[in-house]
Amino acid sequence: MPSHPLYLTTAIEAVVLAGDLQMERFGGAFQIDKKGAIDLVTEVDVAVERRFRALIAERFPDHQILAEELGGAAAAPAGPCWIFDPIDGTSNFAHGLPIFCASLALEIDGVAEVAAVYDPTRKELFTAERGSGAFLNGRPLHVSSADRLIDAMLLTGFPYDVHSRVDEIVGQFAAFIATARAVRRLGSAALDLCYVAAGRVDGFWETDLKAWDIAGGALIVAEAGGRVTGTGGEPFTSRGGHLLATNGYLHDAMLTVIRDHRANRARKVTE
Repeated sequence: MPSHPLYLTTAIEAVVLAGDLQMERFGGAFQIDKKGAIDLVTEVDVAVERRFRALIAERFPDHQILAEELGGAAAAPAGPCWIFDPIDGTSNFAHGLPIFCASLALEIDGVAEVAAVYDPTRKELFTAERGSGAFLNGRPLHVSSADRLIDAMLLTGFPYDVHSRVDEIVGQFAAFIATARAVRRLGSAALDLCYVAAGRVDGFWETDLKAWDIAGGALIVAEAGGRVTGTGGEPFTSRGGHLLATNGYLHDAMLTVIRDHRANRARKVTE
């Protein structure tokens, strides 16, 4: 548990402020640019991030920052590092689809200690401190109890280079469609993770992710009683680029689906 009482307060203040800025511009006219063929950035992303950096510089001038639009430490640094996504779900935001959030984690020596995710369209604030549980608008969160994939609702996301990897990505998606009750793709990894923590869905997997997509949500899942690893079952790190987050009961079964799919693809390549 972090010793500084301002850490969680700052995290909450930052994501709620971000949400307020998002809603001021949501549905209106703003500049949209491309970082890749389908990877968007808006002027709102940049404005929110600049406001966040100013807050941290004023309150904790010796802390480092890693954020989506203006960069930061690629490897986990020693000491405190705030990991921030000013709009997780930018494509949704740019298209007027109300599924987006601000996501924030504070890592100390590479370990997440505080997390906050705020969805301004639903006014839902998800928070966690290591060792102290996870909460939604102050109410304790706990993962679901589903213990069979056929009874499970799952979430996933697609990488920005999906057009060049359709067979791989859609093949994995199909493997879970064949075994689960339902699979959804919402477009915000941070909210996907929070929904696992809240017990609204039972598991989430995705590859090709950045630390700002998952650092906060992963801690919230863990503090809600869930399990988080890499997609191969290895220990989770925010900079590992992939994760599987579940209620715990389904974790091994989901790992098996992922491993079997990868093995089948590898076998086809060698045939």
